[in-house]
Amino acid sequence: MSILRGLVADTRPLRNDHFRRLWIANIVTVIGAQLTIVAVPAQIYAMTGSSAWVGLTGLFGLVPLVVFGLWGGALADVFDRRTILVITTWGLIITSGLFWLQAAVGGIDGFGVWFLLGLFSVQQAFFAVNQPTRSAILPALLPAGLIPSAASLNMTVMSAGAIAGPLVGGALIPLLGYSWLYALDTVTLFATLWAVWGLPALAIEGAAAKVPGLRSVVEGFAYLRHHPVLLMSFVVDLVAMVFGMPRALFPEIAHLDFGGNEEGGMVFALLFAAIPAGAVLGGVLSGWVSRVERQGLAVIICILVWGVAMTGFGVAVFFSELDRPTMLAVALLCLAVGGAADMASAAFRTSMLLNAADDNVRGRLQGVFIVIVAGGPRVADVAHGSAAALVGTAVAAAGGGVLVIIGTVIAALVVPSFVRYRITRPAAA
Repeated sequence: MSILRGLVADTRPLRNDHFRRLWIANIVTVIGAQLTIVAVPAQIYAMTGSSAWVGLTGLFGLVPLVVFGLWGGALADVFDRRTILVITTWGLIITSGLFWLQAAVGGIDGFGVWFLLGLFSVQQAFFAVNQPTRSAILPALLPAGLIPSAASLNMTVMSAGAIAGPLVGGALIPLLGYSWLYALDTVTLFATLWAVWGLPALAIEGAAAKVPGLRSVVEGFAYLRHHPVLLMSFVVDLVAMVFGMPRALFPEIAHLDFGGNEEGGMVFALLFAAIPAGAVLGGVLSGWVSRVERQGLAVIICILVWGVAMTGFGVAVFFSELDRPTMLAVALLCLAVGGAADMASAAFRTSMLLNAADDNVRGRLQGVFIVIVAGGPRVADVAHGSAAALVGTAVAAAGGGVLVIIGTVIAALVVPSFVRYRITRPAAA
């Protein structure tokens, strides 16, 4: 029993009332959010029949993520963080409602693909301000020793929703269409609004008195320049996501390589759900993360596992014509292994950022974090979509995994202090 207790997730952060409300609300909200994440590329692919067009969602999501992620992090270092969360949650509710409107009123032919991409950009702008603020409040709610466990719990919920969302969404798209998925996302966001409304005032220690601008963002980057371990935590994740995230290829792979429905269906849903399924399993068995002292080395190992898994996924796609059911199973297993590795990597990197940074720069560092975590895959969407048009989906996916391995090894050799980075294991609370 003691071994089992050491493996399963550490639930001590849930004893905090505010964290528990946010966590419970996420259980509902993240499922709806994932329905939209599935519906947007599926709707664009149905409009165009092209992975390159699906890949453009990466570009239209990346620009607002970069601009508003960095500026939003600066805002979170000046203004009350609860107020920011309330405003941006309303923004997400309104944009999700507009997704429903364009699907319900116009259907696929009533609105052009450019309208859908533009609306996606606006939604990502609100997301980019919301997420750095949401992460930056954790040290105000929890002691430092519980941050890795809280990060694992958050990722587990997000990943569980990312399983349920694609499975439900992929199955329902052919039956109900896109409008119902967008409507569910809109409704579930009210759970998050309830949770953030109940937070206490979250003023910032040492906050500047003026509205932040470009200089404030630059100061955040300057802070990183003098903390190479924190800087490298961003670099290695960027390598992993840009080169190794093949999700823009899922619609085409599901349809052409594994014989799925052109407009969604179960194969499409399984591909989207496999990475978060692995992350959920990794989160359930994440009791060990708070005991790891050599966090830098742990991040490197996790990203190398991710690279190997994505290479294996591409190989399985390449040989899909030999035995579709078997190769689909192998592909899903590789994606799941990658998801578990990514969950652990994110827990360690979040702990590094929140525990090592001063409170009056946490928002800006989380802004950079969300740009990397959410923006990196969007760069990958563009890169993989373009590469697939040239060399095919299998080569694009496998080649990306190989580049992850090479890039991570180079990063570890160039900055050995990151590999040597360790923390003192906190005493049990």
